[in-house]
Parts: sequence; structure tokens; C-alpha cells
Amino acid sequence: IMAVPAGRSVVFVTGNAKKLEEVIQILGDKFPYKLVAKKIDLPEYQGEPDEISIQKCKEAARQIDGPVIVEDTCLCFRALGGLPGPYIKWFLEKLKPEGLYKLLAGFEDKSAWALCTFAFSAGKDEPIQLFRGKTEGCIVEPRGPRDFGWDPCFQPDGYDKTYAELPKEVKNSISHRYRALADHPVSLDL
Repeated sequence: IMAVPAGRSVVFVTGNAKKLEEVIQILGDKFPYKLVAKKIDLPEYQGEPDEISIQKCKEAARQIDGPVIVEDTCLCFRALGGLPGPYIKWFLEKLKPEGLYKLLAGFEDKSAWALCTFAFSAGKDEPIQLFRGKTEGCIVEPRGPRDFGWDPCFQPDGYDKTYAELPKEVKNSISHRYRALADHPVSLDL
């Protein structure tokens, strides 16, 4: 794993305060670097999640010229062959959580998975490391607070509540984002 000198900060590329809050909560006190959120305009790449993450990370590292973490989230519906996938942001913008639920109206299979991919680079032209986490669940009629994306319509397997209804500590111990960070050494040792 890349070594970053002690006391360094790492830029987490996001304009989403909730995402930053969640990542800081998941990483906890053991994370030895200061995470600094910065919104930078990255091209909206297309393709498979890994390719998108690598492209975003390369471009972010080039712009920031230092250590960066980018995150890409997919919400994949089994009945739709994995779509919306990396395009969930646009689907959510146009359809809201209700519309996402209605997309599956004609399908018996409401199962879905949330996939989170973090990409880390120590700087320009440095290698990129990917960390993935996946949570299985299903798409339900939206329930719970509307302050975090598609959380109201995603119910993780084994729970009778949506991401939006679960207490933050619970969500952050089972979510795709948690799994991407917790199952990997990046959470302790960049």
C-alpha cells in the first residue's frame, strides 16, 4: 500500500457533504490522515464501474497533484441486467426514489445490489488502487427521510428497513460504502 508522509491530508473528491460525513464516520479515529473534501469537475465517464473509477482517479490526481480518493456508486437492478448501475445519479435526478421503484413495476424480480468503488492514488502518474464493496438488497416503495439519494428505496437483505430508515450506525456497518472501506487496508494504511 502506498505510503503517505504522516500528517498529510488526502483529498476526497466529492461535493456531497453527506457522503463525506459517512466516509469519516466509517473510517473512524484510526484513519491516520486528514480527509479534505473538494468538489472538482470530473468528466462523466462511461463504461464499467472499475474503468470509470480509474479514469476519475487519474484525472483527480492530475488536477490535485497529490493523494486523492474518488468514489463511485452504482445501484444495479437484477431485472434490468445491472442497470442503472453507474448512471444511477442521472436516473435519480430525473425519476426520484418513487420513479426508481416504478421502473421495476413490470418485473417480479425487485432484487438489486449497491456497489461502491473507491479509487486511491498517491498522486499524478502514481498507480491506482481500487477497493470495492457490495450490498445485496431489493428496491421497495420509498420509505424514510429523503436527504440521501436513493436510500429510501433500497432495502438491504436481512433488514425490514430501507437504508434511509436505518440508524446511521447500522447503515454504516452494512453498507456498500462500509464494505469497500472496512474490508481493505486503505482504511488503516494508505
